[in-house]
Amino acid sequence: MSCARNVGPGDAPASKIRDNVHMTRTLDDWLEYQLQIHPKSIDMGLERISEVAKRLNIGKPAKHVITVGGTNGKGSTVAFIEAIARAAGWKVGAYTSPHILDYNERVRINGANATDGELIAAFEKIEAARQKPTEIPLTYFEFGTLAANLVFARHGLDLVILEVGLGGRLDATQIVEPDVAVITTVDLDHQEYLGTDRESIGYEKAGIIRAWKPVVFGEKDPPSSALRRAYELGATAIRGHSDYLIDRMENTWRWREPGHEIELPMPNLAAPVQIENAAAAIAALRALSDDMTDISIIEGVRNARVPGRLQIISTEPDIVLDVAHNPQAARQLSQWLDEHPKTTFAVFGALADKEIETIAGILKPNVRHWFLAGIDDAGARNSSAEQLKGRVKSSIAEPALSCHVDVGQALEAARQLAKPDERILVFGSFHTVAAAIKAVKTGSATL
Repeated sequence: MSCARNVGPGDAPASKIRDNVHMTRTLDDWLEYQLQIHPKSIDMGLERISEVAKRLNIGKPAKHVITVGGTNGKGSTVAFIEAIARAAGWKVGAYTSPHILDYNERVRINGANATDGELIAAFEKIEAARQKPTEIPLTYFEFGTLAANLVFARHGLDLVILEVGLGGRLDATQIVEPDVAVITTVDLDHQEYLGTDRESIGYEKAGIIRAWKPVVFGEKDPPSSALRRAYELGATAIRGHSDYLIDRMENTWRWREPGHEIELPMPNLAAPVQIENAAAAIAALRALSDDMTDISIIEGVRNARVPGRLQIISTEPDIVLDVAHNPQAARQLSQWLDEHPKTTFAVFGALADKEIETIAGILKPNVRHWFLAGIDDAGARNSSAEQLKGRVKSSIAEPALSCHVDVGQALEAARQLAKPDERILVFGSFHTVAAAIKAVKTGSATL
């Protein structure tokens, strides 16, 4: 699948793009080409990517591998694992998706984004391998997953962390066997692919669990389908709030397991759930290795960063960015707003296939006025401001709604209305957050 750049296949002739790729070989050329060579942007299954991985002789990309799945909190959990392991002196690679501004964000080596040259070299190898002896169509996400593993293999890494793109059982990251799996949370999202209830989705997420290997469940009550799968495989299930505990204090918190406890600083990542994400990261690393000292854990929790998660990019008024795009994430966002009371104006842009009515209903009590923004770079999933309005006006009174062509215009309108001691919340999608950052950088939204 492709979560960040879901331009629909067929936007340009594949043969023309192929010719351009081989002439110039820029990263943008390769990314445009990848959008054309498979008829679907999302096509669940492992047959295609497994065969190309075999042709490329892709094996384990590092000494240790942790795979992180779940509905929400994956990117933050990856960031905590990455920061702690690096504080311990490990060489670490991380593969995440989607990106916010640059594709290179998806592949990190020791905290630095992969270069265009590294990615292009990997894409060239993948293209040659998928063409012979028979041509195999790959999706954008499959290309990226293979490329990440090729890049990582060149760096002699101690640890690679792979973030699942969609689900788990049939996700492209499954081509690599993890030493530890993490399932952060399970809730309703992508129901058209994963199932319409939490137990069905839990079964798909549990596909990353491996026999006799540890699996960390980050939430207090994971679906029974996921737990059952762990027990069937003989995996060591490590459950949050059960096998390890979290004690919250005023300015610190404590991670505890039998015979060991660590007092920790509050994460810089602001949402209440970030303590749970950090705790799951600690559990995963302690299950993986005895080399994680308390000092490394403390430093990693303090230093972990990830953009677009309650990220404040300006003050007077506060402008806060958050990628929340499903009901579970909206509930967490609402809780944070309750804990930090301030008059809030929302710039809201969401993809058409999301539960827009439910998300808006959850955040309605926290928002004074909604500036609805169109999204036009997500192909079939685009939604205009008028379409958003049609879906939320039954629960939000029309005087509290205004429509804007894009995020930049919506943000500027919100800025004109908000007082210095108030807040503008920009949320609903990675596309929305990216557009807000670009608007600020280009000056189309004056701050």
